Amino acid sequence: MRRLMNKLVSRSLSVAGKWQQQQLRRLNIHEYQGADLMNKYGINVPKGVAVSSIDEVKEAVKSAFPKENELVVKSQILAGGRGLGTFQNGFKGGVHIVKADQVEDIAGKMLGQILVTKQTGPQGKVVSKVYLCEKLSLVNEMYFAITLDRKTAGPLIIACSKGGTSIEDLAVKYPDMIIKVPVDVFKGITDEDAAMVVDGLAPKVADRNDSIEQVKKLYKLFCERDCTLLEINPLAETSSNQLVAADAKLNFDDNAAFRQKEIFALRDPSQEDPREVAAAKADLNYIGLDGEIGCMVNGAGLAMATMDIIKLHGGTPANFLDVGGNASEGQVVEAFKILTSDDKVKTILVNIFGGIMKCDVIASGIVNAAKQVALKVPVVVRLEGTNVDQGKRILKESGMTLIIAEDLDDAAEKAVKAASK
Repeated sequence: MRRLMNKLVSRSLSVAGKWQQQQLRRLNIHEYQGADLMNKYGINVPKGVAVSSIDEVKEAVKSAFPKENELVVKSQILAGGRGLGTFQNGFKGGVHIVKADQVEDIAGKMLGQILVTKQTGPQGKVVSKVYLCEKLSLVNEMYFAITLDRKTAGPLIIACSKGGTSIEDLAVKYPDMIIKVPVDVFKGITDEDAAMVVDGLAPKVADRNDSIEQVKKLYKLFCERDCTLLEINPLAETSSNQLVAADAKLNFDDNAAFRQKEIFALRDPSQEDPREVAAAKADLNYIGLDGEIGCMVNGAGLAMATMDIIKLHGGTPANFLDVGGNASEGQVVEAFKILTSDDKVKTILVNIFGGIMKCDVIASGIVNAAKQVALKVPVVVRLEGTNVDQGKRILKESGMTLIIAEDLDDAAEKAVKAASK
């Protein structure tokens, strides 16, 4: 995703000694979905149609844009940098402005293809839809975002009179042009707040009062839809003196899924890590990393400590996986399926400190997982706590070849050694 400038709102955490972007609680939706949502709130957006086949492209050009000479063709993936990306079929650029009679050809080179950008990683993401938009005559480009700010404990509006390019770069080159307007979450946005934002945007041709109303509508959307991020880059002025959200990104708090069913129905699992999708279905907390030692731990704190000690002994964790305190035997089996689906994993380390979580449940899960999954890598097990003796007995009587560890340090050392063989 296009990240907000590091100095203002980015937060990160150290995972096993390696800095990584913090995994936020968020649902990410496609550009065309965000545009449709903003349109419902009265926010100015370009006219556009999302299509998923060549037949739909033909129909859209004919029915939605009969008088347009040029259209913008945008690949739809949940990652930034599309314009400078390259498809695995060799076609360059995920965003193109083309003549109306070329739309079909360009869309055909995108649909069903893998687009690689600086944010997707080398594996890229599949383009299942393209977004056909009217070409606007832009006279000015600005940056606008609303996010949640820990310091002010509420929404923070960020605006810059320059936009259309990386906000991180703008923050370095023009730090004085970026303004921040905290909004009192109890009072809501005031006319004065919105006016401060508009003054920071410094529109050249758009009506000031209309611009203030657009800012207030954007804030209303942010709050009513439980957004964690609403980012528009660029927020543009057109030759018709309108303020338009030319490109937008919206994220939503996963904790609000129960009251935002319409929004969360928009989730596109094809754009997510399949392991994380499987983990979410099994109610497991999983984050894929790049190492070689798969981890299954109960409790986030113990999971973090386990990854740190793996790193201390010279290894690298392949994931963060917290099975929680009430995991069932079935969840343990699913956890093993997820771990073994990662080709990079050379060893699995199970580290359980049984409190609410019982060691015998974990042990039974390991045994059943071995029956369902071909375990081709060594498994290091450290059990301690509730029903630990029963758990160890279940493992011993299973006949499985396991590496038993006495404590966490011993487990990490044995896991790193096994992974290096």
